Amino acid sequence: MRVTHVITRLVVGGAQENTVTSVLGLGAISGVQCDLISGPTTGPEGSLEGAFASTPSLLRICEPLVRPISPWLDFRAYRELKTIFRREQPDIVHTHSGKAGIVGRLAARHAGVPVVVHTIHGPSFGPFQGRLPNTVFTAAERLAGRSTDHFVVVANAMRDQYLAAGIGRREAYSCIRSGFDLQPFLTATNEPALRAKLGLKPDDFVVGKIARLFQLKGHEDLFAIAPDLIRRIPNAKFLFVGDGVWRERFEQMARDLGLRDHFVFTGLVPPAEVARYVGIMDALAHLSRREGLPRAIPQALAAGKPVVAFDCDGAREVCIDETTGILLAPGDLHGLTESLVRLADDPRLRCRLGEAGRELVRKEFTIQIMVERLHSLYQKLLPSR
Repeated sequence: MRVTHVITRLVVGGAQENTVTSVLGLGAISGVQCDLISGPTTGPEGSLEGAFASTPSLLRICEPLVRPISPWLDFRAYRELKTIFRREQPDIVHTHSGKAGIVGRLAARHAGVPVVVHTIHGPSFGPFQGRLPNTVFTAAERLAGRSTDHFVVVANAMRDQYLAAGIGRREAYSCIRSGFDLQPFLTATNEPALRAKLGLKPDDFVVGKIARLFQLKGHEDLFAIAPDLIRRIPNAKFLFVGDGVWRERFEQMARDLGLRDHFVFTGLVPPAEVARYVGIMDALAHLSRREGLPRAIPQALAAGKPVVAFDCDGAREVCIDETTGILLAPGDLHGLTESLVRLADDPRLRCRLGEAGRELVRKEFTIQIMVERLHSLYQKLLPSR
């Protein structure tokens, strides 16, 4: 079985980590050849290309496959991918992310690839953008959907959104959770040295946020509640793990509030180090308006940390209200403040929610489970073709 995965770029992010882990895990199965084609990795978010340092033949860069819409480059990427698929004749092409998902699936179908699979890591359309972009992206997803034999979703919410938009049939969807190495999170501790390095005191109540510093991720909501939260919890600190093009904007927002000392920006953190930063958090806030199933939530739960999340996309499937965390209506800033105050005042509640989260993650989010389910799906799809 020969499988080629395609993704737009390998920046540090949940979809990218999922893809890299899938390619390496599937490639370790006897009888499976698996490789990855990516567009060039650009931006301040960092790169995951180093994951293939010991197996460079498994990764190829398709230079015209870029994230912004560019008709000429998009056509070149389509033509280059179609040429590769015709020459190498993979049994399955498995695409990820918006641009690679559309261009890659069309190229695979027109090259005669027997099975075309696409993973929906997050929605391409929705209320987070205007009517015109929604119309364009929905039409593009419907077009690419006609060239797709099967959809993998990381959360059932994605399946429901795409079915409601008239994309695919229910039986053509499978939910496979995004697996990751649990052990570093299960064993994460509240390291005094790391806290001290970041300027955090032992008794600070640390609200963590793991996300690119960019729009729609919900950082602005934490700035909005910061004055009231810090008035009620003077030792509250916000720990932003990650980097992005909006970092200077957010740092200025902290200064404008006169609360710069209450916001800690780690900058880019390698994926292997994220567990250490989760270990020093007291709670995780996940406030994204656009996310399939945010990897940050199960990572925090694996470390025994409670989560406060907005009820967007697949968040409710792991942030189970009053069981593993506190789920709020999107934009509920009053509820966000009250939830964090409640967690700060009740260590036993934090422990109860975190422990329940650990049990959920152990059952659903291991790399082994993800890879086995993908391999089983491939085996099921190939005979049907």
